[in-house]
Amino acid sequence: MFSLNDLLGQQTGDEAVGQISGMLGADRSTTNTAIELALPVILNGLANNASSAEGAASLNSALEKDHDGGILESLGGFLGGNAPETRQTNGGGILGHILGNKQGTVAQEISGSTGLDSGQVAKLMITLAPIVMGYLGKEKRNNGLDQGGVTDLLARKQEKMQSSGNPVMDFATRMLDQDGDGSAMDDLASMAAGYFGK
Repeated sequence: MFSLNDLLGQQTGDEAVGQISGMLGADRSTTNTAIELALPVILNGLANNASSAEGAASLNSALEKDHDGGILESLGGFLGGNAPETRQTNGGGILGHILGNKQGTVAQEISGSTGLDSGQVAKLMITLAPIVMGYLGKEKRNNGLDQGGVTDLLARKQEKMQSSGNPVMDFATRMLDQDGDGSAMDDLASMAAGYFGK
């Protein structure tokens, strides 16, 4: 499985899962399962978008302007809800670019697979998206990656997830291949707000 430990290292990944499970009001095991379903979908979506020259340029530009990896240095504050709303932390906006009108479909599938409420899943995905972008930005900055380097990094992550015999990759691919139904439920931000407004 592909987890936050793969992006953040074991200690930081474990701490992040603990904070996220507390934020969702769900047990740690269920939260981790949901993360292992959501991360490949987000990474696969990014890799698919970056497979075109236009998409790769757009992602590279976003990393240069808004996602330098700084969010990972104050991850506890971000997960604790103490980070200001910026382009760096706007998970709903990031997911809109990555998944488009498939957001709601993905959230409902993960909900059905884990037992989490779809609002909890929406909140989870909105939380994970800035972390993934922060990870990519940090790798770009630390390793001096250009546009092609970022695309190669995503392709390697995709390959690693596929070669591990991860059944979640079938799920991720299927989710991204489905036509989104364009319903209002596709807006994860409104799904999350609806859940947390209860």
